[in-house]
Amino acid sequence: MTWGHSTVYPELRGKRVLLRPLAASDFDAWREVRSRSRDWLVKWEPRPVPGQPDPTVDKRAFAARCSARLRERELGTGYGFGVFVGERFAGEINISSVQRGPFQNAYVGYWVDEAMAGNGYTPEAFVALARFAFEDLMLHRLQVSIIPRNRSSLRVAEKLGLRNEGTALRYLEINGVWEDHVRFAITSEDWAQKRDLHLREWLLP
Repeated sequence: MTWGHSTVYPELRGKRVLLRPLAASDFDAWREVRSRSRDWLVKWEPRPVPGQPDPTVDKRAFAARCSARLRERELGTGYGFGVFVGERFAGEINISSVQRGPFQNAYVGYWVDEAMAGNGYTPEAFVALARFAFEDLMLHRLQVSIIPRNRSSLRVAEKLGLRNEGTALRYLEINGVWEDHVRFAITSEDWAQKRDLHLREWLLP
């Protein structure tokens, strides 16, 4: 596994995936995947804010999205990555809402191209991201919240052995509906115990 030279602009590598911040030049690849997988993805995502331009059709809106992620990285509040398999864009995985002080917590969200689902790319990307979060950012805790009927995302959490901390009722508004979410977590202590196994399975050649 190789690392970039900066925790602000890192590139993270697994056995097959590359994680790097998205740039305006990724617009065509991002738009193609988001448009083709739209019906598969939107049922798990919040509705767009009314009146805002759609980044899947507006290149300037996508560039603004990339700039917002850059500001988050510079402030240390979030770290967004595109997931690439070879040269092919495969999805996104993000650390968001980084909280310091006594909490040292952040949230992880991810999505994958419908055509590339089921190949283990998301858990591999998660392990690369967790290594960065615990060993570079020195966070103590990562949380993932998943709609109970989202079997694909639940399988990712199960493969990684994330701790199920129960179901939060009507936790987030998703596609216009307040949805329950199963809350999973991994702490730095968990990472220390599972690190070598995860690296062998997902990251090291």
